[in-house]
Order: sequence, then C-alpha cells, then structure tokens
Amino acid sequence: MSRIQMPRTSAPMFGEASSDLLTAFLVNLNNKNKDNLNSLSKCSGEFKDKRLMEFIFLITQELKLDPLVGYHAIELLQRFMVRYLTDLLSTPSPEGAAAAEPRSSEDAVFDEVKDKFHLIIFSCVRLASKLLLHSQIIDNNTAVGFLHSVGHTVSKQTLLESELMVLKGLEFKLNTPNPLTYVEILLEVLGHNEPSIPVQRLHPVCCHILQFVSLQRAAVYHSLLVTTTQCVSPSAEQREKFVTVTEDCMLLGVCVIAVATFILSVKNWEQVVGELSHITGISTSSISDFAHAALTHIVGTSFSGTRA
Repeated sequence: MSRIQMPRTSAPMFGEASSDLLTAFLVNLNNKNKDNLNSLSKCSGEFKDKRLMEFIFLITQELKLDPLVGYHAIELLQRFMVRYLTDLLSTPSPEGAAAAEPRSSEDAVFDEVKDKFHLIIFSCVRLASKLLLHSQIIDNNTAVGFLHSVGHTVSKQTLLESELMVLKGLEFKLNTPNPLTYVEILLEVLGHNEPSIPVQRLHPVCCHILQFVSLQRAAVYHSLLVTTTQCVSPSAEQREKFVTVTEDCMLLGVCVIAVATFILSVKNWEQVVGELSHITGISTSSISDFAHAALTHIVGTSFSGTRA
C-alpha cells in the first residue's frame, strides 16, 4: 500500500477515501495553508477572541449544525471584519468632523459595527452552513426565530441584506481553510498510512482537543511562544513574527492529533508524531513543543514526558 506524504514543493465517509483522493485533498489543504500564511494581515486572529468563538460554537450547537460550520464561520468572520473595518476607517470623514472632534469619525465607525455585529456573526454562520451539503441549512424562519430568542428582532429582508453584505465583503470567496478540516483530513491520511492507529477513536477526542485549544487560544499560544523564544516576556517583534504560527492550520491540525494520541493511546505517541512529521514536513520537535503547551493547559499544571 502506497504511503501518502506532502509533496515538498467535502470528503467521502471517514476511512473510505482512496489514496489518490486523499493525496489531492492534502495537497490542496497544504497550498491553501501556504497561501493564507503568505497573505496575513496585521489584524490576523483579532476576531478569534474566546468569548466570540464560544458564542459561535453555542449557536452551531443550538441549531444542531455540523461542528465544521462553527470553525468555518470563525474564519469567515475574521476575514470579513478585517476588510469591513479597514474600508470603514479609510473612508474620508465628512468635512469639518475631524476638526470638531478628532476621534468622532472612528467612534462612529465602531458604534455602527457594534449595532450590527450580532447580525454579521449570524450571517457568517448561515453562509458557512450553506457550504456543507450534508449540514442542516438555516432557513429564514429558523434564522429570524433564533435571533428573536436571543433578544434581536430583525426582518427577513434585513437578514438577507446582512448576508449579502458579508458575501460582497468577502468578494464571494468563501472557501477558506478551517482547523477542523485539517484535523479530519490528516486523520484520514494517518489511518491510511498506519492502519494500526485507532483513528476512528481518535476523531472524537481530537474534536474536544481542538475546541479546547481554540477557546484557550491566547494562553496556549503564549506558552508556545515562550518555549519557542526562550523568553518569558517576548518582544513586540517576536509576537508579530509569531502570527504565522498562530494562523498555521496544518501545524494546529497535527498537534491536536498528537495531543489526542497522548491522551487516548500513549503507546502510539512516538509512532504517530513521527508519521505526522513525515506526512507534513513539520519537525517532531515543533509538534512536541505545541503538544506540551496544550497538555500543560489541559491538565492545568506543568507537564513533562510528552516530548518525543
């Protein structure tokens, strides 16, 4: 059986994809990840606040949507809000406004965003749900009813206008990387290359680990930054360069699987880390450092013994 590896330069049922199809998926994800990392803005990750992500996860849970919808909605929201705010803040102020009060224009922009932010979030969730053919689609009645239940009364027309605004802001480009897709494809490849690894048992554990790391994103990545820089108080320049690490979906995917393996089947730890390194080209030391940072926060104390 041929082994799949990343070249150095929605899927079938779990475990049923062919070798060629898995290779194509992996190459596609790798290319998207590289393109995303090469085009990061200074505001990358700003809209991945713990409370905001938790809110989106709760919406998907309440509406019984596939977890992929939540992760995809977060990525859409991040991309849209950066563009939206950039456009609003770069729009010239009305004549005389800046002279009267220097911050009035900026304050007005944020007031405008604040008033419609809940609708923008929900529009991103709706759009993400429409991308998954097997996911339940939120129809207009369900959408209006849900928003009303959480204290926001909007018309169907307003809902559609908000969705169109998000679509236009994203230039109708919705196919963006999200971490859960990387985890699931990497698990597929891992199971294909190493049939002895219990990937179907790892999958639900990975889902819990990914959600934990996403919600504890700031703390986990800070620990990894400290480990990487060997500096307790990293400089602004070091933090800025580290953004490529915090937005690397491939790195996050392999590390989530590594952590899940340590928790579920520690005897397979070295084998899995080695295979993940072979598949992606990410060093075993990088995988181990990330896994150590995540495990430290999962158990809530200093943890040793996870480094391969």
